[in-house]
Amino acid sequence: MNRSLEKFIDPDRPGSLTHRFRETRNEEFKRRFPSLENMSVLDLGGTAISWRVLGLRPERVTLVNMDEAGDPPESWIEHVREDACVGGFGKYDLVFSNSLMEHLGGHARRQRFAEVVRESAPSWWVQTPYRYFPIEPHWIFPFFQFLPFATRVAVTRHWPTLHVGATPGRAEAAELVASVELISGTEMRTYFPESDIWFERIAGVPKSMVAVSN
Repeated sequence: MNRSLEKFIDPDRPGSLTHRFRETRNEEFKRRFPSLENMSVLDLGGTAISWRVLGLRPERVTLVNMDEAGDPPESWIEHVREDACVGGFGKYDLVFSNSLMEHLGGHARRQRFAEVVRESAPSWWVQTPYRYFPIEPHWIFPFFQFLPFATRVAVTRHWPTLHVGATPGRAEAAELVASVELISGTEMRTYFPESDIWFERIAGVPKSMVAVSN
């Protein structure tokens, strides 16, 4: 993808706009969980680099991700290559998940994911982009999520994103569009009715939301 755009929106690149937003969000995370360094954490959908870049260091972290672990192993990080909706990962102090729910693929899988969160720990921090923020966060394109499917496919074929090059084929673009489903605050409360729903805002407008139990 375009290197200048990558520097602007790559969440794991220090100094990018998206990274600065994540740093601000993590200040709230650390405020909610001040004893993080003594906690065991199950990270559903996360990567080791995200913990390193942001300077967060729990006692131990188990990463569950369908991708291969691309980072050197560390004593406090374990990688499990598995679907986050499968469950059975053991018991932890905290479940952490960042921008995974919108990629799970439908209501039934999101419901199952919420069950996995609850069965894995008494506390959790589950973040996902807010559907009604005017800039779609994966494409950085205004109101992209409200366009017809065919229009979103056409935009994807000619609009650079973090996921694909500037001119993907139609099938690849359609698969990418179908893989992202932003959800509303009402849906988030349905999946996590016992949680506090905290909204991350830009100029007063909700950008993302987090289901928090602590």
